[in-house]
Formats: sequence, structure tokens, C-alpha cells
Amino acid sequence: MRLIDVKEVIEIVEKMCIQANIQLGEDVIEALEASIQKENSPIGKEILEKLVRNAQIAREKDMPICQDTGMAVFFVEIGQEVQFLGGNLTEAINEGVRRGYKEGYLRKSVVLDPLLRKNSGDNTPAVIHYDIKPGNQVKIVFAPKGFGSENMSAIKMLNPSDGEKGVIAFVENTVSKAGPNPCPPIVVGVGIGGTMEKAALLAKKALTREIGTYNEQEYYKTLEKKLLQRLNYLGIGPQGLGGNTTALAVHVETFPTHIAGLPVAVNINCHAARHVEVIL
Repeated sequence: MRLIDVKEVIEIVEKMCIQANIQLGEDVIEALEASIQKENSPIGKEILEKLVRNAQIAREKDMPICQDTGMAVFFVEIGQEVQFLGGNLTEAINEGVRRGYKEGYLRKSVVLDPLLRKNSGDNTPAVIHYDIKPGNQVKIVFAPKGFGSENMSAIKMLNPSDGEKGVIAFVENTVSKAGPNPCPPIVVGVGIGGTMEKAALLAKKALTREIGTYNEQEYYKTLEKKLLQRLNYLGIGPQGLGGNTTALAVHVETFPTHIAGLPVAVNINCHAARHVEVIL
């Protein structure tokens, strides 16, 4: 049995909150730079160049990449041979968020009640998804989610007979309706299967994959490439001003489902696809 003090978790989460909001991942920057070379719109090229420069300035000046520093979303994989000491793990993660958003001067965007709308003042509580795995390691993935893109996400319960064509049409329609609102070029997470909530969770987790990685199954790898091509044919372009760079990547994740259903969720992320990962 491996013992981990929750104080260590608090310190790690605090640093992750600041890092993710200030240092855009190299995978995203490389994807933006590659898009500059392929973008056929002069305005689109200029916007992509400014997005890269914005990320550079944020890193140089220790400032947030975007004013919306997001709702704190965590995916936590816990080895079944791990025991946490000194307190509650969920409370420790929230304390790390509380400290990180204060020390990093990050905007606090969470309201305590969805209708009464009183701000919590410290960006807690975080949304935390736990998964128990074999072994004695803990993997924490943090992905702050801004709501300009979150609001453009959607879920639909398709009929099994809709098949691949139905999935493609739904993804394409969702992105088309979103237009410029999620600050393209976007990253699109697609969850297929499970139940309604499982599909949504798959789509969210898909956004934490590095750009340039593909689904391990050849069929879904091909589907990812097909979807990316179709989305870029929409012509929405960088910041919605036209061009052939509407999306940087499409990531598809799947799960077994019921014989009577075909749940599909689309979770959209803006060009600042922020996520960091730490293994304890």
C-alpha cells in the first residue's frame, strides 16, 4: 500500500491551475503554427499568428492566456493500492483550486447555485471525475473549461440506424451552429456510446488528449480525420472570419452501448485547449 498525504495533492493542484492557464501546451502551439502554413485566408493567417503571439506573451509575462480562466475540471485516476492521509481527497483538490486561482490572479467564474447565481469567490467547487485503476500511481489531469465554448456543446440520442452518417451530420451541425462563438479554431471532443451522461463524459475527456494523437482503433482514427476535414470545409475559419482552419483536431472516444441507442456528445473547446497532467 502506498501512502500519499493530501498536502502534496493541494500543492500540485495549485501549481497545475496556474500552469494550465498561463502556459499553453506545445501540442496546441504546434497545431496553430502548422495551420498558419495551410490557411488560405490572409485574415485567417493573421489571426492565427496573433493567437500564437498571445500564447507567447502569456508565458513570458505570467499572465492568463484568456480572461475566462474556466471552471476547474479534473480527471483523477487512482491506483487501488493508494491510500490518502491527512484529509479528504476532494476537499484537497478544491483547496488546491482555491489557492491556485488566488495566487495566479485567475478569474473566479463559479456561482454556487445555477439559478441564484452567487459567486463562490474562489472558483470552487471543481468538477472532479474519479476512476479506480490497478497499481499504486495517481494521475491528475486538469482542464480549465471556459464557457464560450462549453455553451456551444451538445448531446443527442441518435437511433442505431443513423450510424456513422448520423454521427457525422450531428457533429457537423453542432459546429456549424456554433459558428464564431467558441473562438475557433476549435478542438472537438466526440463521445459515442454508453448512456447520455457517459457520452458527455467521453467527449469531455477526449479534449484532454494531445493534438496529433488519434484513437487507437483504425476505424475511429479514420473517422477523426474525416470529421476534421468536413469541419474545415465549413469555412468558419479563425475567429469566425472565414478560412479553412475551423478546427485543429477532432478526438473521438467510444464506449459500449445499449442495442436500442446511439448516444453522441460533442464538447467544443476554443483554440486555447488548456490541459496539464501530473503523475504521482
